Amino acid sequence: MFTALFSFLGGSVFRMIWGEISHWLTAKQEHSQEIERMRLQGELDAAQHARNLEAITVQAGLGVKTIQVQAEAAIGQIEAQGWLEAVKSTAVQTGIRWVDAWNATIRPGVATWAVVMMTASEFKLITLSEFAASVASAALGIYLADRNLAKRGK
Repeated sequence: MFTALFSFLGGSVFRMIWGEISHWLTAKQEHSQEIERMRLQGELDAAQHARNLEAITVQAGLGVKTIQVQAEAAIGQIEAQGWLEAVKSTAVQTGIRWVDAWNATIRPGVATWAVVMMTASEFKLITLSEFAASVASAALGIYLADRNLAKRGK
C-alpha cells in the first residue's frame, strides 16, 4: 500500500511539478518575447518619429523659402511699379508754362550730362564715385524710359 500511495503521489506530484515548471518556462519565454517585441516597436516608433520631424523641418524650411521668394517677387514688382510711376510723373504737364518748359529742358539736359560724365569716365578723363555713377545711370534711365514709354503711349 505504501508503494501504491508513493506511486500515486509521485506520479501526480511529478506531473504537477513538471506542469508548473513547464508553464513557468513558457510564461518566461513569452514574457521575454513580449519585452523584445516592445523594445523593437519602441525603436521603430522612435525612428519613425525622427523621420517625421525631419520631414516637418524640411517642409517648414521649404515653406519659409517659398514665402521669402514670394516676398522678394512682390518687393521687386512694387519697385518696378514705383519706377514706372516715377517715370510717368516726369511727363505730367502742370499747366504752368515756365514749369512745363523747365521740365521739357531739364530731362534732356540731365540725360546729356549723364552721357558726358559716363563717357568721360570710360575714357579715364575723370573718375566718378559710385554714387555719381549711380545718379548718372538713374537719370539716364529715367530719360530713356520716359522716351520709350512715350513712344508706346504709356
